[in-house]
Amino acid sequence: MQSPLLLTGIGLRPPHYSQLLAECPRVAWLEVHSENYFGDGGKPLHMLEKIRSHYPISLHGVGLSIGSADELNWNHLKKLRDLTAHVDPCLISDHLCWSSINGHYLHDLLPLPFTEEALQYVVSRIQQVQDYLHRQILIENISSYIRFEDSTIPEHDFLAEVARQSGCGILLDINNVYISTTNLGSDPEQYISAMPVDLVQEIHLAGFTSTVINEKEILIDSHNRPVAQMVWNLYQKAIRLLGRKPTIIEWDTDLPPLETLCLEAHRAEKIMRETYVPIKHTG
Repeated sequence: MQSPLLLTGIGLRPPHYSQLLAECPRVAWLEVHSENYFGDGGKPLHMLEKIRSHYPISLHGVGLSIGSADELNWNHLKKLRDLTAHVDPCLISDHLCWSSINGHYLHDLLPLPFTEEALQYVVSRIQQVQDYLHRQILIENISSYIRFEDSTIPEHDFLAEVARQSGCGILLDINNVYISTTNLGSDPEQYISAMPVDLVQEIHLAGFTSTVINEKEILIDSHNRPVAQMVWNLYQKAIRLLGRKPTIIEWDTDLPPLETLCLEAHRAEKIMRETYVPIKHTG
């Protein structure tokens, strides 16, 4: 299995299937959206099987709706469990959010109130998911544009405590940290500093766009352009604090050539190599 780089990879998208198989570019691993492979058979799953013979694969979901008041979607979870058995992913992840109510999906990742009640509810739901899958999952911070007035716990502390109590890992999205803290007026470095080193098991990087609402600039998690320099700077600080972590470049719309994605991954790899130097113990 080809892994000439240390820890960086890219999100796998259908337009790149054939070229990736033909060229096997120098990336360490690939991440796919779980729900795109829930069907029985078909070309997407066939291509994923072929690619899986060359690269480790992680499954990244958007439909778990872990914070919803609805009952867990057991049909969704069965499909995820079946796909997990088929692909044997290196990691499984979804988001700290809710996206459904009364069985209706809103096709968006919506924030939670960060309260003690919500914390215990989400912990219980994650534990049920992990028991059902017989696998640990990772939970990712989302991009936020509003906050609940009832929140009593800072988001970074809420995320860390969810992981500690549930036994899940953290997928730290650096782009989302930058977007949320910029939009809501908090400190991105404080957010990163609050992350437990041993619980952060993956990092995401992506590009954003901006718009103006009520004369205020709002950053949007658009995944349609290169990683911004401000996000690279924050990533470097995260690596300095957290150490080298498996990292994925996300790019979902306005897809560039495969070479562009690989160059972004190589840049992340270079930052990891140059920023974090493990302490050598002598005895």
